[in-house]
Amino acid sequence: MSNLRQRVISGVILAAIALCATLLGGVWFKLLAIAIGALALSEWLAIACGGGDDRMRISAGVALALVAASLLVLSPLTTWWAFVATALVVYVLVLNLGQSFWALGGYVYAGATMLALALLRGNDGAGLATMLYLFAVVWATDIAAYFTGRRFGGPKLWPRVSPGKTWSGAVGGVVGAVTGGLVVAGLAGATNLGLAAVLALLLSIVAQFGDLGESAIKRRFGVKDSGNTIPGHGGVLDRIDGLAAASVALFAIGAMIQGVAAPAHLLF
Repeated sequence: MSNLRQRVISGVILAAIALCATLLGGVWFKLLAIAIGALALSEWLAIACGGGDDRMRISAGVALALVAASLLVLSPLTTWWAFVATALVVYVLVLNLGQSFWALGGYVYAGATMLALALLRGNDGAGLATMLYLFAVVWATDIAAYFTGRRFGGPKLWPRVSPGKTWSGAVGGVVGAVTGGLVVAGLAGATNLGLAAVLALLLSIVAQFGDLGESAIKRRFGVKDSGNTIPGHGGVLDRIDGLAAASVALFAIGAMIQGVAAPAHLLF
């Protein structure tokens, strides 16, 4: 089976799982977000702390589990404070155990992604619409960038980190994201389509930076893929890099304007 065919089949299955959990909402989507966070943390620590002190991996895992538990039973604001508190604990452990600060970076990355996704979805219709909008923006970015880059080629975006990515692909990704985001926002009844377009453009750029950032980390540690969990894609980090960056950015913007408990009401 060709790599592209594997990627397409895996992508369709993952998209179906994500959409089903998004439509169900509630505890089902929170469990999906928790699974994403746990797998991301595991892969990150395997890359950055492979062969190191097991106490770091165990401690970070326990800390994330505590935040996940608070996500299921406590308020959004309390959950974020729990995340901040556990991040400080992980920081102290990094110092005391003589570990690399990459371990702390992995914990923050995994935890912030988990919480951003779960709290953006929330339990109401605005959360559902926001997640569908976010998926449309990120997925359209990936698809449009891939096919535009293959079709037009041209100067490389950042050849030292990701030799396959081109400026034409990056521009195509942004165009695809704005188009996809506006279609979903319009169908879902967004209150401000102009804001939806601007956000889609911004989130597409952030998602592409997230992709490049993950590629830079893999090059830093000399690995091709973050894992082998997903056929044709590699690991979970390889698949969520853009979504992670865009979800955290969208949550941060929504939380600053609408509050931590209602970030999805920025557009809907």
